Amino acid sequence: MLLGTVDHLTAQIDELDRLIARMLEEITAPPGGTGTGDEAAAVSARALAEKLDAVPGIGPATAQIILAEIGADMSRFPTPEHLVSWAKLCPGTIQSGAKNSAGPAGQGNPWLKGALGEAANAAARTDTFLGARYRRIVKRRGHAKALVAVARSILVIAWHLINDPDASYQELGANWHRRHLDPARKTRDLVRQLQALGHEVALTPASA
Repeated sequence: MLLGTVDHLTAQIDELDRLIARMLEEITAPPGGTGTGDEAAAVSARALAEKLDAVPGIGPATAQIILAEIGADMSRFPTPEHLVSWAKLCPGTIQSGAKNSAGPAGQGNPWLKGALGEAANAAARTDTFLGARYRRIVKRRGHAKALVAVARSILVIAWHLINDPDASYQELGANWHRRHLDPARKTRDLVRQLQALGHEVALTPASA
């Protein structure tokens, strides 16, 4: 009896997979960018799902959920920031007098946020740009806020991949932040840390 139940559920899963594949074939995205000729051809949702699957943390199922929730037409989101705001992954600001502080991002689309949360959690464990981003933020903001930041980055990447038919995911590498760190900003941060500990800091240029 138990084996019969397993066979029945397996058949249902296979049927759902077939339905999802058929729906992906039927969904197309309008031309993106300013290209002509082949570049202006409609892009199938299946092709978009394969592009999203290349992003660390995103698997085939997650790619399908993202496309199902935000669609394949980015014309209603003129910029990535519009999509991030719609998804409620952009923290609000709480103002009290002259003081501003970050507030909750809001509820947003629960299916999309759930999929992005799983993707961010998976990406955080990788030796990639997104994984390094998580490790940088978690040190000062905590696990939850670091995951939200990575989820926001994944959604921005998804916008570019869907909006531009020629775009493909390019891994920047886990050491990207270190290679592109602004020395002046790093210096200011270190000076503030020393001053917070009660030290007086006088900067002098290094000798040639």
